[in-house]
Amino acid sequence: MRRGLPVLLVLLLTVGLTVLSPPRPASAAVLADGFTDTTVAAVARPTAVAPTGDGRVLVASQTGQLRVVRDGALVPTPALDLAAAGVLCSNYERGLLGVAAGPASAGTVPLYLFYTARNPADTARNCPQAYTGQDARAPRNRVSRFLLGADDRVVPGSETVLLDGISSASGYHNAGDLHLGQDGTLFVSTGDGMCDYAGDSGCGPANDAARDRNALVGKIVRITTSGAVPADNPFASGSGTASCRTGPVAVGLTCREMYATGLRNPFRMAFDPDAATTSFRIHDVGQDLWEEIDQGIAGADYGWNLREGPCATGTQAPCSPTPAGLTDPVLSYPHSSGCASITGGAYVPDAAGWPAALTDGYLYADYVCGKIVAVSPSGSTTDLATELGTGSAVAMAFGPQFAADGAVVPGRQALYYTTYLGGGELHAITASGTANRPPDAVLTASTTDGPAPLAVTLDGSASSDPDGQALTYRFDPGDGSGVVNGAQPSVRHDYPAGTWTASLTVVDSAGATSAPATVVVRSGNTAPSVRILAPASGDLFTTGTSYPLRGEATDAQDGVMPASALRWTVIRHHDTHTHPYLGPLTGNALSLLGPEPEDLSATRNSWLEVQLAATDAQGATTTVSREFRPRLVPVTVATEPAGRRVLVNAETVTGGTTITSWAGFGLRVSVPAQTDTAGRSYGLDGWSDGGANAHTVTTPAAATTLTAALSLRGLQAAYFDGADFTGARVDRLDATVAFDWGSGSPAPSLGPDTFSARWTGQVQAPVSGTYTFSTTSDDGVRLWVGGRLLVDQWADHSRRTDTATITLTAGVRYPVAMEYHETGGAAVAQLRWSYPGQGTQIVPTDRLFPRYAVTFRPATSPTVPGWTTDSGGAFAARAGLRYGWNAPVLVRDRGATDIPDERYDTLALLQQAPNPTARWELALPSGSYGVRIVAGDPSWTDSIYALTAEGVPVVTGRATAAARWLDRTAAVTVSDGRLSITDSGVARNSKISFVEVSLR
Repeated sequence: MRRGLPVLLVLLLTVGLTVLSPPRPASAAVLADGFTDTTVAAVARPTAVAPTGDGRVLVASQTGQLRVVRDGALVPTPALDLAAAGVLCSNYERGLLGVAAGPASAGTVPLYLFYTARNPADTARNCPQAYTGQDARAPRNRVSRFLLGADDRVVPGSETVLLDGISSASGYHNAGDLHLGQDGTLFVSTGDGMCDYAGDSGCGPANDAARDRNALVGKIVRITTSGAVPADNPFASGSGTASCRTGPVAVGLTCREMYATGLRNPFRMAFDPDAATTSFRIHDVGQDLWEEIDQGIAGADYGWNLREGPCATGTQAPCSPTPAGLTDPVLSYPHSSGCASITGGAYVPDAAGWPAALTDGYLYADYVCGKIVAVSPSGSTTDLATELGTGSAVAMAFGPQFAADGAVVPGRQALYYTTYLGGGELHAITASGTANRPPDAVLTASTTDGPAPLAVTLDGSASSDPDGQALTYRFDPGDGSGVVNGAQPSVRHDYPAGTWTASLTVVDSAGATSAPATVVVRSGNTAPSVRILAPASGDLFTTGTSYPLRGEATDAQDGVMPASALRWTVIRHHDTHTHPYLGPLTGNALSLLGPEPEDLSATRNSWLEVQLAATDAQGATTTVSREFRPRLVPVTVATEPAGRRVLVNAETVTGGTTITSWAGFGLRVSVPAQTDTAGRSYGLDGWSDGGANAHTVTTPAAATTLTAALSLRGLQAAYFDGADFTGARVDRLDATVAFDWGSGSPAPSLGPDTFSARWTGQVQAPVSGTYTFSTTSDDGVRLWVGGRLLVDQWADHSRRTDTATITLTAGVRYPVAMEYHETGGAAVAQLRWSYPGQGTQIVPTDRLFPRYAVTFRPATSPTVPGWTTDSGGAFAARAGLRYGWNAPVLVRDRGATDIPDERYDTLALLQQAPNPTARWELALPSGSYGVRIVAGDPSWTDSIYALTAEGVPVVTGRATAAARWLDRTAAVTVSDGRLSITDSGVARNSKISFVEVSLR
């Protein structure tokens, strides 16, 4: 009986042309005592491995070939070649990605393959890539069933498509693992695509596709082996569900095939072969901080892109509590451990014959640190294998253990794993117990090509023995000259003309012999000379721009080599590991698209390596490479006021931070709701580029600054201890008006009865139309919107709701004021609205502004929408505000036609009769304010300005014909409940057009 794992946090401990030597065989992995690692076969870019149940092992290659291992050896001919069939896209991380085998029947084995299918609309046959939205020509991921015959070949015409239309727009985060459950249903893992298939969020942590329930991305999918939906799937039926078998469905629907959601790149799954019912774990590759293993649970939401590992995305321990409805991993580890990309996993079967300490245990691998870690049922961990190298243990599965003669060893199973090292290999780890383990032979040659006779040193010094025994070296030069035996790890040999295969076997002191290691020597033949012409040395790429790949090769024996002899491969480097990006492709003058970085952190440690290989008629190959780096661009994200928070590709950035981007890379920016240290709410007023709150900015080729202007949100509140706006006072900024104080009061310094309150500011309409404002109050209330008195219920009353309507225009900020008094008993004051498309709700914070806008104009002039009109009257209460002059002043409407807008056509005269010493005041709660004053006259330029606010100079100087209005803003402090604007003594013929005041 399999025991579950406890929740566990595992802490694991020049730009130019480079000629690459032939791949050096990797040194042997370090295995735990009692285990042996054996190379089974070389397989190009192996992505998945699965036993067939009849003594064979399947290996999938990203480039489209399905290989069979029979009797311990690789069958020479692929069972299936999707590339040759012309249906496969294998660029970036696309390709043949997953394989599973079902029970044999009538001499055939059903196979289930996950592969990236070429889109019929892709007439150029270049498998395009899209980072934003869905290219109509982009390939789609597909799951198909095939039949494997006893002859190790897939039966022609046996493909049945089970799932199709799974987005692979960007080419990354495809996932693609397949397993059959104990009940015979098929489980499929799908990634989030790295970039949102719908184009409505972004890439990396901004990509919320895994949260879309109407598309099979970022999911675990469960179907029958015929492609139907199992009746017991968590979303198999009911209202609001639909089949996503051929692609996404309408937003608002849920895919019936979905088993679990909220996954980033569930690269591999592991199913417990000894469980009575289906039990499995999911290996979800993390973003920047965490790797995780999740327990497979029907209907679970694992949280991406809200959660990464056990924490909120982008955060480290200590983690915030898990939100309701989300499921945390059963095991996770941080990237700070040195391991940073979880890959294969496997339960240790009871039938494996492994040591008791690992029976019922669990294994997982990491691509970056090159380890396979064993987790015991109690949760303790140990390293099963280390020093596998970056790119190792991509996939793992237990399967038949083969003896040296190819026979299946009864009662034993081997752990098969794939590695990308050395071009790709399949390995098997077996439990050897206390028996002597065979050594590992590694052979290199000082040179492999040159004029005959060719002097070559054959070197086996990298060979090793897992038990630490001394080795004897048996070199066979391969030219018939005989075997050289001895304790020396190298020999020198002169080769005559010809192509020869040298081999080395090593024998330990107990007589165990290694598998042979080989190297090909071509005496009398020189390797080609190869040059990369484009990209040129020092070239930099821009995201989204296409670049040619051009090269040339010449050979002393073959002359100028044709394009068909050139093979291109592009590798994407990221920190300490790599990803496939393009190729291998044959030809010349090919096209390379500049990629996006995986995320912001990858902008500083990612680049492309372009490799060009040429092989001559004798099989000698020369490979050269060149770094192709991105054009790095510093982007400063500023905020006004400084220090506010901005989201850039879902990562939080503090205003004033300079980030590193790539030219052409789309930065998706937005300003989240936020508060300052005093708890006051801020919202976005606008971006310097004029974009909406959430929008994408394409990084230019040169350094740039992007500024978000924010201001406070809410209404200014003045509370008074008396019911008539007198007595002790408390001023503050309220996010909303949604209060039910019961028998209490708004503040400790105010008594529970006979208090009053006044809320003032502006309200902004999100859409145009008729708005219904409603007040809920106990006792009296008055409400003004846009200067109109909408509610007037000032007499004492019990709790009641009053409504009124007004037509508002989208985007306009209208003055709003609400007054309230409490006489005794319960105290309630609430402000709501409704409008077309929105039911009744408390007027939200982001629609309220502690801001005042006053234009000075005659009462007979047209009003300015959203602005309060001052017609020169003395200070008094008007429409819920208190403002005016120390004595009436003269106001004018010039009737000019060449003005920016109506606000600039009217003015108040501060130094003329009937009030030559005018002072304007606005009643405000005490606090800090930004005061903007615009002074000028469309008809005259005879004024000298010296306007001050609270004694602080704001507008000073003289207007000119070229600049008729002076527009200045200053920060001032109001401490006596009134903002005062007046002139100093040097002013002449002073005028004022309008004033804007905002709380800071």
